[in-house]
Amino acid sequence: MSNLFKTLALSLALVTSTSFAGELQQRLAEADHYRLQEGHAKVTTEVVQYQSEQEKKRHLYNVYLRPQRESLVVFKAASEAGQKLLMLGDNYWLLMPNSRRPLRITPMQKLLGEASVGDVSTLTWSEDYDGEIGELSDWQGFSARHLMLNAQTKGASYQRIDLWVDEDTNFPLKADMYLKSGKLAKRAYFEPGERDGQTVVSTMTLEDAIQHNNTTVIYYQQVEPRTLPDKYYNPAYLSRQDVSAL
Repeated sequence: MSNLFKTLALSLALVTSTSFAGELQQRLAEADHYRLQEGHAKVTTEVVQYQSEQEKKRHLYNVYLRPQRESLVVFKAASEAGQKLLMLGDNYWLLMPNSRRPLRITPMQKLLGEASVGDVSTLTWSEDYDGEIGELSDWQGFSARHLMLNAQTKGASYQRIDLWVDEDTNFPLKADMYLKSGKLAKRAYFEPGERDGQTVVSTMTLEDAIQHNNTTVIYYQQVEPRTLPDKYYNPAYLSRQDVSAL
């Protein structure tokens, strides 16, 4: 009889674990959808960096996304014109305007400056993270569900993320993002807006937990369906092309 009880207990534990895993992935997929509504998309993104509450720099990116964690970032600000960043899964290339040699970079090198390109283009919770569902708490009048996430891919921008989402809608509210060293790198806050009659994340504010006077605000100005030909996701092809029109 004891063996039967053990078997039943193990089966129940497996079912419960599978159920929680399914709920977590559903919550993450819905949270992602508020930021990126299209599988193939062009995301026009403005990034404003502040130091001690004074504006320091503005960037403008056109980010071309497609499934399987692939994206092309075209730098549009005059000071960065001609720069491109290509991300294919866990592989990354930085392409400079005066060089025809794609420069391979590491996941850590992808975290550039106060607002990393990784924050802009590849922060995808449902594809890069797994974890556990935590407790419910109150945050600024929201019932916030704590999701404790661990990176499942080598190229994830952050090793661990504590994410809080609205209990009912799974809209992302805030996130604490940690490096592989365990150090808290950034705190993110998400502001809702409306696009085509749907609630979306319109703004992400990043507080730098290492350089405490630095804050970055990322504005998702426009998201539209857009599919680029496969050749644009080839670093050798990109290194020879002027993509300023993209």
